[in-house]
Amino acid sequence: MKIAFSGLGVMGAPMAGHLVKAGHEVTGHNRSPEKARAWASANESRAVGSLADVSGEIEALILCVGNDADVREVVEAALPGMRVGAVIIDHTTTSAKVAREMADLAAARNVAFLDAPVSGGQAGAEAGQLSIMIGGEAEALAKVEPVLAAYAKAIRHMGPAGSGQLTKMANQIAIAGVVQGLAEAVHFAQSAGLDTDAVYEAISKGAAQSWQMDNRWKTAAAGQFDFGFAVDWMRKDLGLVLEEARDNGSHLALTALVDQFYSEVQAMGGSRWDTSSLAARLQSRARKSGDA
Repeated sequence: MKIAFSGLGVMGAPMAGHLVKAGHEVTGHNRSPEKARAWASANESRAVGSLADVSGEIEALILCVGNDADVREVVEAALPGMRVGAVIIDHTTTSAKVAREMADLAAARNVAFLDAPVSGGQAGAEAGQLSIMIGGEAEALAKVEPVLAAYAKAIRHMGPAGSGQLTKMANQIAIAGVVQGLAEAVHFAQSAGLDTDAVYEAISKGAAQSWQMDNRWKTAAAGQFDFGFAVDWMRKDLGLVLEEARDNGSHLALTALVDQFYSEVQAMGGSRWDTSSLAARLQSRARKSGDA
């Protein structure tokens, strides 16, 4: 397929690279042109400064950008010149509202729009092992599913426009609770004077086991938080979750509390720490209690 990929950051760059390896003709685009040029050079592809230059050629436009405003900007720039029957695939985590808005905008020009947020983080993008949850027309998904398979281990159609984003919100709600529980378990083990490695070995093969425990227990216990999904990004996502919850009447007391805890991590200077840095908040509070 002829594809344009907009948003060549830590997630988008490896995803676009997998498309090239799968044999697709990929044009790179990024708000910072130097990133697009660097990606194009590394992947023997081309880069453009404006999607309007290539929108008439492409069969699919894939986005992995920052937020609702970025999605609107990219889609509104590319859509007027896109061919009938083309598909826009948005991997950005956004509001369900903007997903529905973009789907309507695209449909008016006989272009399909799929909201397709991903889970698996940078490691999943690099390994081509992302999980993708998709809202939009099943017919459009069938057309591009072989493309998505280049970097996905699981692809699930969730329903009409916005359904992919709502599913991603459920994902972030679950992660927030698990990471807070993990932080408290590490903190408790340390406060009790236990060997945290031994605790992990004892509890990670039973009901407490989770991806977060397997991948973040030891680093959280060591106070290492300089990798993974950043606190700033998680707060952006939880903000979308809480806004949607106000609209649909769901009660998310724990999610709201964890969002507050992440604001405290930001105040500690941890905006770019990974999400397991909730443990740093507890470690800081313990030190302050000891000094009192």
